[in-house]
Amino acid sequence: MTKLGVEELQSILLESFPGAEVPHVEAVDGDSVVMSLPITDRHGRPGGTLSGPTMMMLADTAAWVAVMAQVGPVLLAVTTSLHIDFLRKPQLTDLMARARLLKLGRRLAVADVELFSRGSTELAAKAQVTYSLPSNER
Repeated sequence: MTKLGVEELQSILLESFPGAEVPHVEAVDGDSVVMSLPITDRHGRPGGTLSGPTMMMLADTAAWVAVMAQVGPVLLAVTTSLHIDFLRKPQLTDLMARARLLKLGRRLAVADVELFSRGSTELAAKAQVTYSLPSNER
């Protein structure tokens, strides 16, 4: 059962990062969230592809949002580990992330994140992200 829905999660992102371009929460379903990031020239790198930091940012954000969807607004949760494998060159269109919680404990949460271009079924990257949850917020 999720505690926060699409609108609440999007509001938290906008309030937490004022003035920043934040990804869009598209769906929340059980232990999973789907997010998108509109891609512009700023996200590119030589060779006509997306930069690695752009993909890592979306993976990290999607994992954080997946945690909050389950436990509520745990704004002080922090990334303790992010492992990413870049699998293929993504298209220069919206970057999508599907994050699913693998473990939600009292102190740690682990999420599996798949990154892909909108409209594609092939993964561009796959990440595993671990978050440390502050004990006073849960």
